[in-house]
Amino acid sequence: MRSPQRTGTHMRRTTMNDFDRLALRRRGPAIRTEDTLMSLSHSHLARLLVASLLALCAAGAGAQSFRVQCPPFTSSHPDPTAASTKTAIALAQKVNPSATYATVFPGAVKCQQISGGDGFATMGDGTQTYLFGFGPLSGLRDIYNGLPGTQPAGVFNTTLPDPFQSTFLSGSGPSSLIGMPDASFTYNGAIGLTGDQEVLSGISGGATAIAIITGGLVTDVTVTNAGSGYVGAPTVTFSPPTGPGQTALGSSVVTGGVVTAINVDFTGSGYTAAPTVTIGPAANACTGANPPSACLTGHVDPRMIMDVGVMNASQPAPLMAIDEDDEFFLTLTNVGQIMRPDLFEQHTVHFHGYPNASSFYDGVPDASIAINIGGSFTYYYLAPEAGTYFWHCHISPPEHLQMGMVGQIYVRPRQNRVAAGADLGVALKAANVASAFGNGTGMACNDILCTGQTPLPPAANATTGATGATAVAGRMYAYNDGDGSTRYDVEYPIQMMGFDPNFHFVGMTFNPESFTDMKDKFFMLNGRSYPDTIKPGAMQTQSTDGTLHSSQVLPSIINIPAGGRALLRISQLSVSEYHTLASLGIPMRVIAINARLLRDVAGNDMSYLTNSITLGGGESLDVMLDATGYTAGQKFYLYTPNLDHLSNDAENFGGQMTEVNICTTVNPTTKACS
Repeated sequence: MRSPQRTGTHMRRTTMNDFDRLALRRRGPAIRTEDTLMSLSHSHLARLLVASLLALCAAGAGAQSFRVQCPPFTSSHPDPTAASTKTAIALAQKVNPSATYATVFPGAVKCQQISGGDGFATMGDGTQTYLFGFGPLSGLRDIYNGLPGTQPAGVFNTTLPDPFQSTFLSGSGPSSLIGMPDASFTYNGAIGLTGDQEVLSGISGGATAIAIITGGLVTDVTVTNAGSGYVGAPTVTFSPPTGPGQTALGSSVVTGGVVTAINVDFTGSGYTAAPTVTIGPAANACTGANPPSACLTGHVDPRMIMDVGVMNASQPAPLMAIDEDDEFFLTLTNVGQIMRPDLFEQHTVHFHGYPNASSFYDGVPDASIAINIGGSFTYYYLAPEAGTYFWHCHISPPEHLQMGMVGQIYVRPRQNRVAAGADLGVALKAANVASAFGNGTGMACNDILCTGQTPLPPAANATTGATGATAVAGRMYAYNDGDGSTRYDVEYPIQMMGFDPNFHFVGMTFNPESFTDMKDKFFMLNGRSYPDTIKPGAMQTQSTDGTLHSSQVLPSIINIPAGGRALLRISQLSVSEYHTLASLGIPMRVIAINARLLRDVAGNDMSYLTNSITLGGGESLDVMLDATGYTAGQKFYLYTPNLDHLSNDAENFGGQMTEVNICTTVNPTTKACS
């Protein structure tokens, strides 16, 4: 919550309202908050200041630091090479011969790191808007390309390769590494992740050897203990001869982290007894640009975190995507508000409407914790139910959401793992009764939060559950539908949002914002206004640090292959307006509302066709655009019929509008039209 600011004998306090509750009310504005004044006497104020100083001293005793957490293996996703894992798979194969690691331990460990800070975005009329926002600290390459930044643990737990790390550490990194990178940057791991120098220090090494002498000369050396943990050849020294002569010289050979041989580089002379061989300690394996995985314990270099995270807020917040049965570790690192050094803003992450097991990770500070400047916290989530959700900061939600701290997360269904040609209804029924050993369909549902699938569709065969719909190779599904009704070729996150430029301007100054007068005038899709919505690639804005930051990376062009389907994951992120989108020419089929597939209790399809949808703050829809019967080259528009939302407080600039193109083919990753 914002630190109180003294004004005369008053303290200003921003009232915290529950955005999740108020944003969904269908009466009047979605949110209305007011500043309240708390009058304090001078004596009370003095006591408050003393208490604050004591609290600061106490906080300093337990200083925070930047860390990340992304375990490569967990009890739900164990090491496949471990004996216990192999035993579990072997037991499963006695029940089901087709059982594999993927069916016994479905899903994977996924991770992402984000920063909480500030930055700027550019509106359609060129206005630069100040943000409180989240920025990416991992998966930067994918995010730059408009993709989710969520990565498997094996990708997240990698270090920035040379020459990037060397230039960072020397303080001479190229400008392309400040903030969001340019197109030449290919790294998707966690920014700043580096070897923990205490991990292997003092426990590696231990190699020993004995020398062999012939005629007073050292002629050979036998390695008696190869040691461990060597990333470079350790030094080798021989004790001097007992009589007149010269000391022998040698060097070591290291293979696979152990000393495999000692070379005699100079035999020396005058040895009447074998000299003592001393092998130097192992170099600290956790230093350097590419430390081994054993060194990566979540330790990060704060210099890299600040170089990338400061003034790097993105609009909207970094995109996240996971699959059902995944374990998701999300680290929030609070880098501070550089444009508002008077603020000590805490931040949290709240997954709106997401079925989470523990309130501790829910991001509501009343029930969990908030992250101070200079600290990191890792949230843990399971992914039990497919659907489109959004996430936001839950510190003074009306303020932080209006200032930009909001983004989208979606969960892909287990049905994507069904083998091509398999009946979707049979697989869906099997998933509802999956045993602890998997079921051979790739759709095990073993988690405590697995609440069962969407009501089964009417089956052609009541015994097997067969619907006659089979999985199509190379296609994805929005939900566990069992009948293929949510199949799509390409997907697009569409985030409807708006800004009040006055509120943002005041937020950049040292004046209190007026919540009662909050009214959006800039209207956007994925953080852009038309025609910026149809510009491919990331948009850059020059910030007050003099560098360009790619703070608007998500275009909203919709390209559909002729005869194919596009899934629009639509979220409404505004805190003060309802938003409407219309599609003329290609009807929209609404297949899900607020992450729930439209089915009745008997499993009958309740999806519907429409040419417009209206959402309040905090709501989401999954919409299908079907290009069956359309030909390549046709163009349509997705836009708001609210005329005042088609401009940015001016007559000639965009608002919420984008293009829908029918293409011959569409690349499912880059979304490029051909």
